[in-house]
Amino acid sequence: MLTRKQIELLKLIHTRMETDGVAPSFDEMKDALDLRSKSGIHRLITALEERGFIRRMHHRARAIEVLKLPDALQKDGFEAKVIEGGAREKPTPPAKALPVDASALSLPIMGRIAAGTPIEAISAVVNDISVPASMLRGRASHYALEVQGDSMIDLGINDGDIVVIREQDTADNGDIVVALVEGLEATLKRFRRQNGMIALEAANPAYETRLLRDDQVQVQGRLVGLIRSY
Repeated sequence: MLTRKQIELLKLIHTRMETDGVAPSFDEMKDALDLRSKSGIHRLITALEERGFIRRMHHRARAIEVLKLPDALQKDGFEAKVIEGGAREKPTPPAKALPVDASALSLPIMGRIAAGTPIEAISAVVNDISVPASMLRGRASHYALEVQGDSMIDLGINDGDIVVIREQDTADNGDIVVALVEGLEATLKRFRRQNGMIALEAANPAYETRLLRDDQVQVQGRLVGLIRSY
């Protein structure tokens, strides 16, 4: 899943490649997406490249190749330009729902959440899953997300797991949360306040803790359960 800003940037690059044969400059991208600095564009470009939507040609100026487009753009009449011999990413099969019983409730799966490089967390409902009623706490809204990545494996959260999230905008130290960073990217991490900053901690020594200002992080929910299919 891509964030709205990632989709807007991909659409901009694709359109300019179709009309002008060259990608827009970083300044043009920044202005088109109404971002305050080019660092946000760098993050968006890196995220699109890591997900296989574009490829940068590092020894050529403004050389970006669009490899594929998400369904949202293809439905608008866009056609992805894929390099010859390029491998297409296999579509992710829909998550399998648990057997429904009298004590189970249905939750929407709202896409994928990164346990690794941040990606879009909450977008559109892609499926439903049945979860035990005992997993849902209080009257708050809940939703489910599919985990992508391995940054939380030391806490037993693996790639492909389904996490159940209680929707809330606050968190206590030690909570595992869905955190939206600068409105551009979302990730599943342990939340801590540290010396006036917010630390988003991975549970894998291969990933560094991210320290961010309070205004850079928006909590979108707290982990309350996990479902794994074998």
